[in-house]
Amino acid sequence: MQALLISTYEMGRQPFGLASPAAWLRAAGWTVALVDTAKEPLADDAIAGADLVGFYLPMHTATRLASPIITRVRHLNPRAHICGYGLYAPLNGEWLRSLGVDEVLGGEFEADLTEYARTIAEPGRVPDSRSVVHTLPRIHFLVPDRTGLPGLDRYATLQRADGTRALVGYTEASRGCRHLCRHCPVVPIYNGQFRVVQPEVVLADVASQVAAGASHITFGDPDFFNGPTHAMRIVQGLHAAHPPVTYDVTIKIEHLLAHDDLLPRLRDTGCLFITSAVESIDDVVLARLEKGHTRSDFVRAVEKCREIGLTIVPTFVAFHPWLTLGDYCEFLDTIDALDLVDHVAPIQLAIRLLVPEGSRLLELGEVRELVGPFDPATLTYRWKHRDPDVDRLQEDVAAIVGVKIGRSRRATFDAISDLAHERAGRLRPASRPARDRATVPYLNEPWYC
Repeated sequence: MQALLISTYEMGRQPFGLASPAAWLRAAGWTVALVDTAKEPLADDAIAGADLVGFYLPMHTATRLASPIITRVRHLNPRAHICGYGLYAPLNGEWLRSLGVDEVLGGEFEADLTEYARTIAEPGRVPDSRSVVHTLPRIHFLVPDRTGLPGLDRYATLQRADGTRALVGYTEASRGCRHLCRHCPVVPIYNGQFRVVQPEVVLADVASQVAAGASHITFGDPDFFNGPTHAMRIVQGLHAAHPPVTYDVTIKIEHLLAHDDLLPRLRDTGCLFITSAVESIDDVVLARLEKGHTRSDFVRAVEKCREIGLTIVPTFVAFHPWLTLGDYCEFLDTIDALDLVDHVAPIQLAIRLLVPEGSRLLELGEVRELVGPFDPATLTYRWKHRDPDVDRLQEDVAAIVGVKIGRSRRATFDAISDLAHERAGRLRPASRPARDRATVPYLNEPWYC
């Protein structure tokens, strides 16, 4: 039996969401082809020969990009069983089925996908969604099998502080999250739960990527400190086995402060930077989003990381229904005052709040009053700001980011800040002197949506 697993976009990473289920399906006796359409074409003969076609849908952009490919697969291979899996599959299950998808899986998809494949392989049996029990099991992972994926040199690279570049591997030490942030797509699927990947599996996956040339590893966990003991076991094992290899992680602001005693150990085991979803600097907005931190917490986390020698990389939802032009200027001024301009990817200055199906934002009456009906073209509940000048600014900021790709972050930031302050009728404060961009390590694939 032939399986074809497809990824459309995973932020410049070699897709874990193909490699992990590939190991399970191959162990079950399937021949598995992996295609990352962000890096390579999808051939008609690969589609035509597949008994099972799985689409990995971990995020909004990936799901939208999958739409025409699903239609193409259904047209070229009517007999194929098509499955969508990953965080955004259950959120958009009805829409996916309208395109011809037969099965929708989320959460810990490896076991369910393998079970679905078994039903396909049974002679005379016609699988349907009742053939698979949709749960959030605790599974023992297999070491991902990356055979057939493009090499790491085709993916995002690390720009080190000394100006050199490094190949980057990607793995996951856990999935899900203990927290219930209103805007987060993890919440409708995991509902405050998280699952660990066994340390020996993670370290074996890291070792295989180091052997393939990686000298830096990105841990894609929604929050690396959901299980701090597990996390530290992983990074200590990584450092012991591969001392020169560096890594980056994602950690909530509140966890950076609650577990600040662990930060020196992250630094000493090779952590180069920590991504943290700050989202806003407005305490009222942070409370609406149920982020679990305040503006002052964010400032303290920045100071703490700087004191220890760790780079913090904040991400934001810059445009949301509660923003004013003055608020946006304050947001930019704060980034500048905290000397974070070179830490923030320019796209973060343009990101607009998404309200997908299943979002806890819809629990807020003020959001329900603002949004329109669900839009299958964008896979969101679309909204317009009550002040059209805010929406116009967002469009213009996004245009600046798109035009200035390749320019320094400071140059892009300055252009955006000049525009925002002009629109708000405010005088822009004096900026910090431009710094050498290479002093801040970063990955050259900065899109987070």
